[in-house]
Amino acid sequence: MKEIIFLVGPTAVGKTAVSIYMAKMLRAEIISCDSMQVYKGMDIGTGKPTIFKQRQVRHYMIDVISPSRNFSVADFRKRATGHIKTIEKKGKRVLFVGGTGLYMKALVDGLFPSPPADHALRSQLLKEEKALGNAHLYKQLLKVDKASAKLLHPNDARRIIRALEVYTNTGTPMSVLKKKTKGLKSEYKISLFCLNRDRREIYATIDTRVDYMFKQGLVAECKRLGKTRLSTTARKALGYREVFDYLAGKIGLNDAKELIKKNTRNFAKRQLSWFRNDERIKWVDIDNKNPKEIADILCKKSMM
Repeated sequence: MKEIIFLVGPTAVGKTAVSIYMAKMLRAEIISCDSMQVYKGMDIGTGKPTIFKQRQVRHYMIDVISPSRNFSVADFRKRATGHIKTIEKKGKRVLFVGGTGLYMKALVDGLFPSPPADHALRSQLLKEEKALGNAHLYKQLLKVDKASAKLLHPNDARRIIRALEVYTNTGTPMSVLKKKTKGLKSEYKISLFCLNRDRREIYATIDTRVDYMFKQGLVAECKRLGKTRLSTTARKALGYREVFDYLAGKIGLNDAKELIKKNTRNFAKRQLSWFRNDERIKWVDIDNKNPKEIADILCKKSMM
């Protein structure tokens, strides 16, 4: 069975440098597993690999769509699986690299065949939630899809509403539909590696990276992007909202920098929590090791 490798980890842990060495050692090509690097023109704030690094190893799923367009996990999965076939036809291996845990899971485990958004029903359920409270919706979900309800917190209104929406429009519980999903794990041997290092080192690297982004021209990039109507998903990118607030005169430049550092540190915490919840992931401590040494360790582990 062919193997697909995922190299994941929190932002600023050092995935890019390690991935270049790994790709060369394995004769692999890289598919970015990052929800924001897909956007054209959002370069500095999303920390894309430099052009030099992209020339060393072929990269996919970088600069593929205008930031004015929304891009879903389903869109990512469809394009990424197509690139897998392209890489295999070249006789090369596939290496996914990034920190978006949801994208990794969608690829490995698949996405269940869900109906499109029903905005009218969502609006109705939201009105019920405001009038009667979260417990009312949660009780409804318990009646029609107990398995899904048990996985959700009673106050998680957004996911409860989505589960009720799926059941109402398909007549089938979401928990049943999820069992019908097929991901890469049904066709390939999947190796999941997460880089980890001392939390203080990650935070220090984040602070240094943010300062460097401003020196590179993050403010000018945001001024240019401000002329475009950014999509809902593009606006979620770290760093841009804070700079837009600075450009609008809402906060000072130093405040924007410190907010980006703080929000990025919090984001790294959430990434680590996500990856820790997946027991399939093999953690690799990279303290006191250079990228080439780490790549060598990972390549050996992937062959076990």
